[in-house]
Amino acid sequence: MCQLLGMNCNTPTDVTFSFTGFAQRGGRTDHHADGWGIAFFEGAGLRHFVDHQPACDSPVAELIRRYPIKSRNVIAHIRKATQGAVALENCHPFVRELWGRYWVFAHNGNLENFHPRLHASFRPVGATDSERAFCWLMQEMAKSHAGVPSVHELTLTLRELTPRIASHGTFNFMLSNGQALWAHCSTNLFVVERKHPFAHAHLADEDLSIDFARNTTPQDKVAVVVTAPLTTNENWTAMAPGELRVFVDGETAG
Repeated sequence: MCQLLGMNCNTPTDVTFSFTGFAQRGGRTDHHADGWGIAFFEGAGLRHFVDHQPACDSPVAELIRRYPIKSRNVIAHIRKATQGAVALENCHPFVRELWGRYWVFAHNGNLENFHPRLHASFRPVGATDSERAFCWLMQEMAKSHAGVPSVHELTLTLRELTPRIASHGTFNFMLSNGQALWAHCSTNLFVVERKHPFAHAHLADEDLSIDFARNTTPQDKVAVVVTAPLTTNENWTAMAPGELRVFVDGETAG
């Protein structure tokens, strides 16, 4: 299975600390060596990086570790191939446009016999079950709403659509349009919500610590969602199987 990382904040924040530990799982501390990717929202724009090389050795991943891009919504993925070859077009996260906004999606799991009917607006480029699921979600959301819906309305729609995909297998996923971060748990997802008073944190996959209090203000809020806890000294909460949670401005919104 793959590894997922998502971050949602109330102010632009860099993900360097979390990504440094996360990237080690791409071939060094874990066996997920079939590619990786990361996407950062910046206003209406998006920075999107993917590589079919293992994250622990990728020069592109090294760039991300050294370049503190700040964003309010970030999704990263480390791939262990189950469907589709090890190739750039099969690397998550995937990106599509809907209602004049970029949407980013990453999936951990395996969907069996999932071949939905897709119309011309949303079609996969690669050969993964994950990209097919993303295209179907985009298609069905577009059919469900005539205009741009609220985050709450989108959450209700996703709660109706997600079980139809999850019935085909393991469907841990993260989805964002730059306004919010949606996370769905089939098997393993963990959440930590950081806010004042901030404390030290130590990575589980790398000998690195940070004092968040030195880099934050009392108003800052940061929610991090990941397949397995990234740090050894924070209180990570396990999401329940079948749970869909949405994060807005660095905290759970529903």
